[in-house]
Amino acid sequence: MSNQSGEREHVDTVVIGAGQTGLALGYHLARRGQNFVILDENRRVGDGWRRRYDSLRLYTPAKYDALPGGRFPAKPFEFPTGTQVADYLEGYVAEHRLPVRPRVYVDGVRRDAGRFVVSAGEQEFEAGQVVVATGGQHLPYTPDFAAELDPGIRQLHSSEYRNPSQLLPCGVLLVGASHSGADLANEIARAGHRTTLCGPSRGEIPFKLEGKPAHQIMKVLWFAANHVLTERTPIGRKMQPEVRNEGGPLLRVKSADLAAAGVERIEGKMVGVRDGLPLMADGKVLDVENVIWCTGFRRDFSWIEGPVVGEDGWPAQRRGVSRTIPGLYFMGLLFQYAFASMLTGGAGRDAKYVADQIAARTADAKTTARKTAAV
Repeated sequence: MSNQSGEREHVDTVVIGAGQTGLALGYHLARRGQNFVILDENRRVGDGWRRRYDSLRLYTPAKYDALPGGRFPAKPFEFPTGTQVADYLEGYVAEHRLPVRPRVYVDGVRRDAGRFVVSAGEQEFEAGQVVVATGGQHLPYTPDFAAELDPGIRQLHSSEYRNPSQLLPCGVLLVGASHSGADLANEIARAGHRTTLCGPSRGEIPFKLEGKPAHQIMKVLWFAANHVLTERTPIGRKMQPEVRNEGGPLLRVKSADLAAAGVERIEGKMVGVRDGLPLMADGKVLDVENVIWCTGFRRDFSWIEGPVVGEDGWPAQRRGVSRTIPGLYFMGLLFQYAFASMLTGGAGRDAKYVADQIAARTADAKTTARKTAAV
């Protein structure tokens, strides 16, 4: 943060983002005695979770949701709500005395004389290392033809949806049939709306997520997510682009649940608009009053100066360490190293690895500085 004389604040490492991955990294940096600050755009830690839809619950039980240095404050096989996660993150900062600066919106990162300058409006930080812990999906995506829908149709992206009270009383179309699409369709149909869910199916897990048999199955899946589905294995390398570019299988809400709730399923995509109404791939036009776009998010790293991304549009990195810009790191990318990288409880391992790299680089820089000063 610039002081009143306009000088930059100097720190060894700036972490951008105080979500679960940024906080896990902060825990490991603190244990290594590093000089760092965590910048967060939100008023309170966890607000990103508080803005999600009201009925949100994690797909992993509390036993697998803890950040390093403790446990998640819930029964082991209870599935936490978004509010519980937010409160947990806020408490985690207080418990471990992490240096989080709220209401700091970073709008640029550039290089200056071999160091990074992180700008946030009129504030500037200068650092030897920068960690982008904002995740891999930033901008809510809706197709261009959304603008062609009749103005009387209420449109919401899934990131804006909270509960059925936001909707007009008649038909609802949800575009995108992955996790959020199925969850919201089930909720909206059970609230009494005529509900249609469109988009190709990606399959579904063959067991009840919250049944007792899942307790044992979850152990196997957790091991696989951490040790089998990684960049080191052929199956992991094959799965990584699929996870990043395609929707996943249904988890909590399955096709039978949707049918029981009265949700109409259309396997084809919405391909455009005809006479102001949604047009399906089979030529069918749907007369609805609401459209919820469960179409995911798009990446944006344009605010970082330099060759950040590779040919696939994702940051060119290995285990969070940039391949193109020394001193730049990432946390929270989809399948950053393993399938578990994008799960709350999987943040700790990635954070430990990145913290080790930062600590080693900081030590080398200080050694070099001492030698230079002694000459």
